[in-house]
Amino acid sequence: MTVARAYAATSATSGLHATTIERREPGPNDVEIAIEFCGLCHSDVHTIRGEWAGTTYPLVPGHEIVGTVRRIGAGVRTFAVGDVVGVGCLVDSCRECDSCLEGFEQYCENGNTGTYGVPDRRNGGGITQGGYASSIVVDENYVLRIPEGMDRAAAAPLLCAGITTYSPLRYLDVQDGDTVGVIGLGGLGHMAVKIAKALGATVTVFTTSPTKAEAAIALGADEVVVSTDPDQMASAKYSLNAIIDTVAAVHDLNQYLRTLGRDGALIQLGLPPGPMPAINPGALIRKRLAYGGSLIGGIAETQEMLDFCAEHGVVSDIELVTAGQLDEAYDRMVAGDVKYRFVLDTATL
Repeated sequence: MTVARAYAATSATSGLHATTIERREPGPNDVEIAIEFCGLCHSDVHTIRGEWAGTTYPLVPGHEIVGTVRRIGAGVRTFAVGDVVGVGCLVDSCRECDSCLEGFEQYCENGNTGTYGVPDRRNGGGITQGGYASSIVVDENYVLRIPEGMDRAAAAPLLCAGITTYSPLRYLDVQDGDTVGVIGLGGLGHMAVKIAKALGATVTVFTTSPTKAEAAIALGADEVVVSTDPDQMASAKYSLNAIIDTVAAVHDLNQYLRTLGRDGALIQLGLPPGPMPAINPGALIRKRLAYGGSLIGGIAETQEMLDFCAEHGVVSDIELVTAGQLDEAYDRMVAGDVKYRFVLDTATL
């Protein structure tokens, strides 16, 4: 075992505090990574503050990890010491079910292993501990290569927010000339705008806040619709091929379905805390619409996303924070006071 510096919570109300954790010695297929940056995801806040059931404390969060390979196991062939790499939301899966064999490890039918907060199926038990730490050891099959020249800190959120928005856009086969709507302009929303634009789409941002119009345009949006304005929503009717919904609050989808043309689709990414208003089946039937959901992406697709973003100059808009600012950053995330993702500089641990 090796010892890593880390920041962990010991209860739902403890906040995050300095500690040390043990990491396993690299096995034959393992990569040991010296972590340099780790993005802060809203799911970190929900988990650490006990807002989702099942949190086991003490817990180190973080699943948007970028760093440098420090050691490799004897059987590792994909990576070498000194490589710049990333780790996203997954560190393992069953590797045997249809989903895993087809490259959809995020939908593992036997339960994938998240980067933090879940039982570690292959390493003597215990709970996986995440990237608010100085190092991590991960099987090479779940490690990503960060493209040369990509800003390491700004690349970190791509490993969650980036792939979460890229995957449904690729699933919907969005391409040059398509029209895409993005509901919400937070951490996920700003990545959806950037990636949809890079795919060649014309992008409309839906927001409840007129003050976000300028920011949306600056990110590349072609149009902004204030969803609380009936006239603006009416003007958007039948205008879109696809909608990516990034909002995690309870909201009515029926007005957005009216903006889709025939054979359009709305993909839900945000996970509201309670039941959503019912969708009118007639809205789907009359235009052959589809309503679905999407969860991050598989390992191969995540690498594809990183390479695509490097090719098109896409990274996340970030604000670096120190370890001592983590609790404040969590409060600001809850308040929506970030443009658009916080990233922890692990040198401050």
